[in-house]
Amino acid sequence: MSILATSMEIGVHPAFALILGGLLAAILRGRFASMVLVIAPILGFWQVYVLEVGSLSTMTLFGYEILGVEVDKQAKVFGYLFHLAALVAGIYSFHLRDPWQISMALLYAASAVGVAFAGDMISLFLWWEGLAITSVFQIWGRKTKEAEESGFRYLFFHVSSGLLLLAGILFRYHGEGDSALSLEPLTEALEAGDPGSWFILLAIGIKAAFPGLHVWLKDGYAEATHTGPVWLCAFTTKCAVCMLVRLFPGAEILILIGGVMAMFPIFYAVIENDLRRVLCYSKINQIGFMVVGIGIGTDLAIDGAIAHAFTHVLYKGLLFMSMGAVLFRTGEIRGSHLGGLYKSMPWTTGFCIVGAASISAFPLFSGFISKSIIITETARNGNMITWLCLLFASAGVFHHAGIKIPFFAFFAHDSGLRPKEAPVNMLIAMGISSFMCVFLGCNPQWLYEMLPNGAAGYHPYDATHVITQLEILLFSALAFTLLNLWGRYPPELPSVNLDVDWVYRKTGRLFLRCTNFFWNGLNQKTHTIVVVNVISKVGEFAKAGHVHVMSQFAKQIYNLGLSDAKSPVSAKNTMKKRSSLGLLPIGLSALFILLFVGIFLIIASQ
Repeated sequence: MSILATSMEIGVHPAFALILGGLLAAILRGRFASMVLVIAPILGFWQVYVLEVGSLSTMTLFGYEILGVEVDKQAKVFGYLFHLAALVAGIYSFHLRDPWQISMALLYAASAVGVAFAGDMISLFLWWEGLAITSVFQIWGRKTKEAEESGFRYLFFHVSSGLLLLAGILFRYHGEGDSALSLEPLTEALEAGDPGSWFILLAIGIKAAFPGLHVWLKDGYAEATHTGPVWLCAFTTKCAVCMLVRLFPGAEILILIGGVMAMFPIFYAVIENDLRRVLCYSKINQIGFMVVGIGIGTDLAIDGAIAHAFTHVLYKGLLFMSMGAVLFRTGEIRGSHLGGLYKSMPWTTGFCIVGAASISAFPLFSGFISKSIIITETARNGNMITWLCLLFASAGVFHHAGIKIPFFAFFAHDSGLRPKEAPVNMLIAMGISSFMCVFLGCNPQWLYEMLPNGAAGYHPYDATHVITQLEILLFSALAFTLLNLWGRYPPELPSVNLDVDWVYRKTGRLFLRCTNFFWNGLNQKTHTIVVVNVISKVGEFAKAGHVHVMSQFAKQIYNLGLSDAKSPVSAKNTMKKRSSLGLLPIGLSALFILLFVGIFLIIASQ
């Protein structure tokens, strides 16, 4: 995919419009800053459109020539996607008046575009770190204690991802030299046990939310601002998918990882009360489909993974937008405290249903035209166990995202809440995403033609695909209905589900306690020895040492008749008093100084 047809230099980086918009948003105020949210993505989209496949851009950094931009069909697809996502998210966030949050959002989108068009490992690393630094402000922007703590945990994972990526690059550079800096597939090196390739895979795995490494996603998204998840869901994980496609196509381990990703979130989502956390679990589930497609590695499977990333941004963003509107109007996002909102938020309800139908892969909706490619190719390549897992995962996502989200937010027990409909800008953004979900579902070739391999002539709407998917959906709907009627469906309880995050938090606290015990204990002991015992004694001697020294000569001075004291004891007390008050004759003080200097010189000469 990275083979260049030509070698044309481009003058401006594809992320330039977003970068400029982000810088302008930091200094502009009010609606002027908000307007940048819309204008910058439109200009950037046009910039990607005019780029020719095969063009590139190089630069010199610290004596190294960096391939900053390399344009191929994959990069252009993700470039279109990221600018479209930034436009929709920008319209949705138009009411914001926080210039810092707006600025970081645009720079975050710019970093994603930079990753998509990166031509070598160095440029990839720079943009990879940009993703981490800029995205965290979508969490901190909520300005709560929980958001602050969640943001730091989020940043820890993503900085760790950057360090692992750098370690992998250095390992490979040490072994292969300059050739290791190219963004060529590492599948063979991975299967051969190359440690650098494994480090790079782990770095990407963190951002892709691999099982066990996913806790940053549900924790960060759930504590973000009402607009934050709309931005977050579009870029970080999709950059990971983009790099998995570029670096690890056909890596068999990804089939296993993707299958687990598609399966395990279902069980947690069913018992989760926070509806944005439910969407986080369904997001991991959907990324699992993409990872499986990349692991299969055929041209059609790769196209399916890229297509699913494209449609996923639209429908998952739509679901996060609908839940963000609910949070914005009610201040509540727990399923146990919502319900009956369709009465006062009908448009938001309708858009949410479109997103639910898309993520559930209903025919004529966008999720169907991409998910069916991956499922079909999985079966075609003989991965029957994985195929069965994906079918189960398809039923599960319909259960918890396609039914649970709209049901408990808008139709379940009447909570008595009667908020206003979402603001106009939010409705426009949700309307655009809804239109795209339906348009792509009805016109799949529009998306297929943009894919690197043109989807190899795939046609989703044949009898087998449609009937199989409808059977899965109807079975899942029947199960949900019966479980509710029998009172067996897990109730929406006001609870917190940590899943494997419990391990991280307990381990982290234990580590901090051990660290505190060791280092603070060592510090305390050192303070006792050095400050209390040594420095304090030296200080006391420096302050009153001459008093003690001179008092030792009091008896001799008395015996020589040089003191008018009545006894040696009285002479000693008088000497102490005069020494402490600085009333000694100059000669005695000089004598003491000469004596001290002499002793010092004798010791120094040894």
